[in-house]
Amino acid sequence: MVRMRDIYLLKFGGNALGDDGMERLCREVAALTEEGVSIVMVHGGGPAINAEMERLGMKPVKVAGKRITDEAGLEVVEKVLRGINAEVVRCLEDAGVRAIGMPGYFLSECRRDGPQTVVDEGREIEVDYGLVGEVVKVDPQVVYDLVDERIVPVIYPVGSDGEQHLNVNADSMAAGIAAGIKVKEMIAITDVPGILRDVHDPSSKIDTVTLKQIDALIADGTISGGMIPKVDACRRAIEAGAEAVRMVNGKDPDSIITDVIKGIPHGTLIIR
Repeated sequence: MVRMRDIYLLKFGGNALGDDGMERLCREVAALTEEGVSIVMVHGGGPAINAEMERLGMKPVKVAGKRITDEAGLEVVEKVLRGINAEVVRCLEDAGVRAIGMPGYFLSECRRDGPQTVVDEGREIEVDYGLVGEVVKVDPQVVYDLVDERIVPVIYPVGSDGEQHLNVNADSMAAGIAAGIKVKEMIAITDVPGILRDVHDPSSKIDTVTLKQIDALIADGTISGGMIPKVDACRRAIEAGAEAVRMVNGKDPDSIITDVIKGIPHGTLIIR
């Protein structure tokens, strides 16, 4: 029987933290782990992957938020994500955190996406993503063994179906792991303060919202544009089994995650 643990999963991407955000986040993680808080981190690397592909003369193509990935593209994805992962681990260690980097396939099993119909920019299209997958199973004991030793796992989103490495959307990887290890809360670190009723008024932030209310906010246009994929990523985590997802601002000068973990209202909490 696995003991229940209060684990927080932090998901962040390349645009969410600002110039000094990674160092600030690592200092917060250091302080929290010192107090006994268990933390798991999952990161993406979309902008850096795009830049490297373009440098090599390759054209990045995304459909409905997922990158179409062939063998050459997967090689770039893995190389870039390994580099980012090493940087994050080094930053954590500089802050005094014991951390270990790993690909998603160290603790999860994935299923390769087949050809499917998706909605992209309002149009239904058929797409074959290639070497892309989704998390279908997680071994939580890998995480439990590490956090019990106050080690922070830092996971990058490359999975495997047992035969082939697969590119996994970072939000999907985070959602699958969050559900598989039964986190207390998944914290999605973004570049916005949360869901706003008025995008021009930070004081209009919504503190708590359900999936049904999100549907209504999308329908009436309150949630629109680039906010929709951010919210959809949180929705995927809830639907995958995470109890709650909180969207916070990685560029907040005061606290990125400490307020949340200490119970101070921050960002927008999304629940079923």
